[in-house]
Amino acid sequence: MAMLDRRAQILLKTLVERYIAEGQPVGSRALSRYSGLDLSPATIRNIMSDLEDLGFISSPHTSAGRVPTPRGYRIFVDSLLTIKPLDQVELREIEGNLNPDNPQRLISSASQLLSQLSHFAGVVASPRRKSAAFRHIEFLALSEKRILLIIVTPDGDVQNRILFTDKAYTPAQLTMAANFLNQHYAGFTFDEIRQRVQAELKQLHHDMTSLMTAALEAGDQALNENAENYVISGEKNLLDSADLASNMSRLRELFDLFDKKTLFIQILDMSTRAQGVQIFIGGESGASVLDECSVVTAPYTVDGRVVGTVGVIGPTRMAYERVIPIVDITAKLLSSALSSS
Repeated sequence: MAMLDRRAQILLKTLVERYIAEGQPVGSRALSRYSGLDLSPATIRNIMSDLEDLGFISSPHTSAGRVPTPRGYRIFVDSLLTIKPLDQVELREIEGNLNPDNPQRLISSASQLLSQLSHFAGVVASPRRKSAAFRHIEFLALSEKRILLIIVTPDGDVQNRILFTDKAYTPAQLTMAANFLNQHYAGFTFDEIRQRVQAELKQLHHDMTSLMTAALEAGDQALNENAENYVISGEKNLLDSADLASNMSRLRELFDLFDKKTLFIQILDMSTRAQGVQIFIGGESGASVLDECSVVTAPYTVDGRVVGTVGVIGPTRMAYERVIPIVDITAKLLSSALSSS
């Protein structure tokens, strides 16, 4: 924010607020009327030109007005936004619908509430099971570069996965790798092993590292398949957004993203690593299909442990001052309901 003086900050804040409210490029006259600043039209134009040079706003070809860029939305959300607390009616609606007496419906109720209150799509990633541990592992050579990974869980379940390797391993090497894991890590989850194993892998011969890495990844997938899911409500609301509906091919790609659960879960998972509300504007999520969208998320907990994420997906032109508290309160009340259920 050091690069923007007070006048530039006020004009940028006013421009973003007017654009969110009206959906039309904002001109100098509107900025003069709504900003409360006593500036000449020429001064306003000069400041707008500076903001455009800095990448915070842009000029659509068809208009003399300006619109915010993702970078402009980012500085607005981080530094200029005034959050509006939810009114009592909305607060009671959330509390009344997140009833701990019926925990299995809590997730879908939260998703529907997020959608109804924001008028966009509401999403809740279901609680994640604790990562499963293993009791015993074996490697069995099927052919020169195909190895069968056999995993036995503490409950006695057996999972098999085929590993495709870059090089051939002898039966002695496979036995050594299995013994290493069984002796050092039986009872651990694959996630825990991955965190601890980096230094200890050096004990093994260097060319065993790729086998171990492939085994840890395949083992984790085998024991956690279908462990993560999410409930999404109100996708059709996105069809009512003029900003998104004007590009139907992009909207179809967005709906495809909702179906590709793995990628979308990765985006939602980003918020479980941070406290409080996270906002991904445009391409910040890493998925190009979300270039014209914002995702507002917050983690929720059960008995103090982060287990999932709630969020709202909508166009970048959304009322952040309203959506942020909706997501924040829903995450907190869902945490409370799940912890007491």
